Amino acid sequence: MTTLSLMPFDELEVDSATRVDKDGHRLSVIRIGDDLYVIGDECSHADYSLSEGEIDADEKTIECWKHGSAFHVETGEPDCLPATSAVPVYDVSVVDGVVTVTITSEDQS
Repeated sequence: MTTLSLMPFDELEVDSATRVDKDGHRLSVIRIGDDLYVIGDECSHADYSLSEGEIDADEKTIECWKHGSAFHVETGEPDCLPATSAVPVYDVSVVDGVVTVTITSEDQS
């Protein structure tokens, strides 16, 4: 298990995604209201950054800007083609004002 400190929570804009590359992990930190989610930042359909896509706060999805597949930020599951595989989802918390993510050994494989 690996715990990574990513960034101060107050640097995240509401209803936005921020790409973070840390210790070999490419992550998308997503803030919807005051809720946080961290998913893998690579679209499962093709190598495009999900952090560049649009957030749908009501549906809790992020859309790949290149091909339009949207991924649920809680499960990583896509809701439409062309993506058919989920992206990884990670446990996230705020510790002393800093966004912290936990990556298990299963996540690293």
